[in-house]
Amino acid sequence: MQPELKQQTKCVNAGIGRDQAFGAVVPPLYLSSTYVFPALDEMGVYDYGRSGNPNRDALAQAIADLEGGVGAVVTSSGMAAIDLALNLVPNGGLVLAPHDCYGGTHRLLLARQKQGRFRVEFIDQTTEASRAHIRNKKVDLLFIETPSNPLMRLSDITALSKAAHIQGALVVCDNTFLSPARQKPLSLGADIVVHSTTKFINGHSDVVGGVVVANTDDLAEQLAWWANCTGVTGAPFDSFLTLRGLRTLHARMDVQEANAVILAEFLHAHPLVKRVYYPGLKSDPGYELAARQQSGPGAMLSFELKGTRADVGVFLNQTNIFQLAESLGGTESLICHPASMTHRAMDAEAQAKAGICETLIRLSVGMEHVDDQLAELKTLFSRLEEEGSPT
Repeated sequence: MQPELKQQTKCVNAGIGRDQAFGAVVPPLYLSSTYVFPALDEMGVYDYGRSGNPNRDALAQAIADLEGGVGAVVTSSGMAAIDLALNLVPNGGLVLAPHDCYGGTHRLLLARQKQGRFRVEFIDQTTEASRAHIRNKKVDLLFIETPSNPLMRLSDITALSKAAHIQGALVVCDNTFLSPARQKPLSLGADIVVHSTTKFINGHSDVVGGVVVANTDDLAEQLAWWANCTGVTGAPFDSFLTLRGLRTLHARMDVQEANAVILAEFLHAHPLVKRVYYPGLKSDPGYELAARQQSGPGAMLSFELKGTRADVGVFLNQTNIFQLAESLGGTESLICHPASMTHRAMDAEAQAKAGICETLIRLSVGMEHVDDQLAELKTLFSRLEEEGSPT
């Protein structure tokens, strides 16, 4: 019997050497929208591009293997992946979601509630009180996002899943920030994992996509049916590029995470920083939980500046290595202002409830040399000292 392959080996070998036509090491790109039927009433493996595609299936299988799932559906975006999972909520059912989730997720859930599709409650999932709340509710779907975006709060996937399963609820976990290289929610009790593959899984900021991974055949079949029915499946070329990006996931994450640890420690000690949010710091409330359910703290962090929103404008003016842009997980470093960028869909009250303030800045730490990253941050802080308001 062959020994179980390590995660890194699975990533590197995703789709490699499986071409049945010509023996190509790298799987070829299949752009056909339709496929020949061998005969009347006889269908081959594929019939139509929306229903199935070799490149999409290769990516789905690779991510399912990495997450420990039995099947996956590749979608056109991360939001499409979340919306696909929401099809499993019965009409009028109850969805519990994090109060500090990604702004796009918050917007989608409220919009579906406004349609009358289901009911939504946003709760702080980091407390024991939240688990008691779940146990005492008729919950249909619990949506977990850990680490949370943008405050890197950690939720106990195992404890939350146990509480939700008492009510017979499905547990869906967004694993975008860590990827299967650092966290495997299905092994911790979740039923479904969603990703924006745009981020760390692809890792090159050149493809928009998503994936939903299920832990049972029944859930996988339901998700595949809805994906075909609604047409949210991903494109072949996007799948081809994402599979290519996936092969370097561990190498990228190792470098980015190592850099993030150094930057977090620098920011934690800086006099112009009020607070750093990063579970790799011993001072972070999620440090111990991160050690239990993650294999590393990841490459995302946030921090609050001392000062005003005007100081944020000074700090973010004329960045060089840290590109002022949304998204995350690429090889390049990105910097953003969540209140006005990634979470602008949330009104002021929702942002305040989530703890998203006007001086919060989020970093997606890239693969540049950490000395250059540090030098840029020092330059930005020097400018703030010269041009910012007195603190």
